[in-house]
Amino acid sequence: MNLLNSLISGLSLGSVYAIIALGYTMVYGISKMLNFAHGDVIMVGGYVSFIMSMYVGMNGWIALLVAMGACTVLGIVIERLAYRPLRGTGSLAVLITAIGVSYFLQNMALLIWGANPRVFPSILKGKGPYRFAGGDLTISAESILTIVAIVVIMIVLTLFVNKTKAGKAMRAVSEDNGAAQLMGINVNQSISLTFAIGSALAAVAGVLMCSAYPVLMPTTGAMPGIKAFTAAVFGGIGSIPGAMIGGLILGVIEIFAKSYISTELSDAIVFACLIIVLLVRPTGLLGKKISEKV
Repeated sequence: MNLLNSLISGLSLGSVYAIIALGYTMVYGISKMLNFAHGDVIMVGGYVSFIMSMYVGMNGWIALLVAMGACTVLGIVIERLAYRPLRGTGSLAVLITAIGVSYFLQNMALLIWGANPRVFPSILKGKGPYRFAGGDLTISAESILTIVAIVVIMIVLTLFVNKTKAGKAMRAVSEDNGAAQLMGINVNQSISLTFAIGSALAAVAGVLMCSAYPVLMPTTGAMPGIKAFTAAVFGGIGSIPGAMIGGLILGVIEIFAKSYISTELSDAIVFACLIIVLLVRPTGLLGKKISEKV
């Protein structure tokens, strides 16, 4: 049963990575920009939910909706002020700006809330853990919620991208920015919408992650953000199903490494697995090779 417990814990952690990775892969797929500040949007979502729950007295689910709204606005503002002026410039300028935005958000959080960790209230207070097989198998309520959340998010996101007018516009912008603009698609609006959706998902991931691992501080989103980016690359950057698969695999690898090899070496093992996959398949598991016209 220890193996099954580890598998479920890995799927739960991987679901959080997958939700974060969806934001990375959508933004890259549409605008070809790597938003390295995405991990810090997770932290902002956690703090907004924390304040709404602890100081305003909101129900955890309502606090989550408020956090999603706040992060949506933040994502649009970041895209409008930091990334839109750099569109069409070199990737190095975008990368430096993204790092700058990341440190700005971390230091603003440090100034406002301080460096002391906060104990985050679970969105599922008083629920679980649930025991099966005579108590040998234990599943926390947060794990069940997180796994269900990624399944629901993937279904809704897939239907949105494939069936709605806005989703089809996003796909067109992803395929060919210039051609989409000639066809009357508002490229700026599509990219802003992508940032908004990705940031809302970051808020969901932040609340779920802090509910499962109840410590909140200004650097909370830094390492999960890096690992989620790793998951997006693992699955194939730009591929929505790839982001989900990459996140789940990464979470399982990390938990199994901690349980059966070494807690200290778990991160190294995760990144080593990424290197091996990229050596065998440079575009990731579900990534497609793109031919550039010269």
